Amino acid sequence: MAKVEVKAPIVEEIKSYLDGAQAAVIVDYRGLTVEQDTKLRKELREAGVVYKVYKNTYIKRAIEGTGFEGLSEQLEGPTAIAISKEDATAPARIIDKFAKTAENLEFKAAVIDGTFYDAAGCKVIAGIPSKEELISRLLGSLQSPIANLARVLNQIAEKGNEAAAE
Repeated sequence: MAKVEVKAPIVEEIKSYLDGAQAAVIVDYRGLTVEQDTKLRKELREAGVVYKVYKNTYIKRAIEGTGFEGLSEQLEGPTAIAISKEDATAPARIIDKFAKTAENLEFKAAVIDGTFYDAAGCKVIAGIPSKEELISRLLGSLQSPIANLARVLNQIAEKGNEAAAE
């Protein structure tokens, strides 16, 4: 079997993961223990993030002509890629949190919602809460004044009823 025939299905697999993805984060995983790697994979999988190790040439072929092409220049040395179709900040957030206990795990770069970020940018993105968390915070901040108004109106109504009863 020719080398191209062996590589084509792997490149297609990567393309299928990237199709419709909101984020792709590449990391250098050198020095992680098997236990650490297994734990990281589990955390990412639970968040709906695909995390795989591929040869850099396969990733380069898969991202050619896509919005993720900016990652090409960072594809040197051992590389793992984390891809998310649902939560754009999940891969960066989980990897950054995990890297606090596993110093060997390092960001290389990311493309999130079509924008390229270097390693420093990945750390900034990691600080952004998930979309659901941001929405719940917004709703909480909107709900608080309404709840306070309802309490005040209720107290006024109760005082009015007490005054009418006297």
